[in-house]
Amino acid sequence: MKTLGNILWIVLGGIAIAVMYYIVGLLLCVTIVGIPFGVQLFKLGTYSLWPFGHELLNGPKEPGCLSVVMNLLWILLGWWEIALMHLSAGLLFCITIIGIPFGLQHFKMAIGSIFPFGKEIR
Repeated sequence: MKTLGNILWIVLGGIAIAVMYYIVGLLLCVTIVGIPFGVQLFKLGTYSLWPFGHELLNGPKEPGCLSVVMNLLWILLGWWEIALMHLSAGLLFCITIIGIPFGLQHFKMAIGSIFPFGKEIR
């Protein structure tokens, strides 16, 4: 069932979301200051490519001081807009019964995109 969900996810726009995450992540990795943010976008891109059967959870001994500071910078620099996009996409998908699983995945991604530092994909 996870495989079918992931295939449908890719067809219904998951590949576009992942590509956008990867492109912006590459652009941020060009600068030394942007590398930590680019790495988080790569992580979110990987999660958005195969969301069914995976979870974005706190890593061991997380959240630490550095993760909290980086998450605060993440929010202050405007990356919370990603969460709003996932939230609106989740609401649109939840209009139909068939789209509810996809909407729930967008809600999970919205939570993960607000505080990405200190998270890992399992």
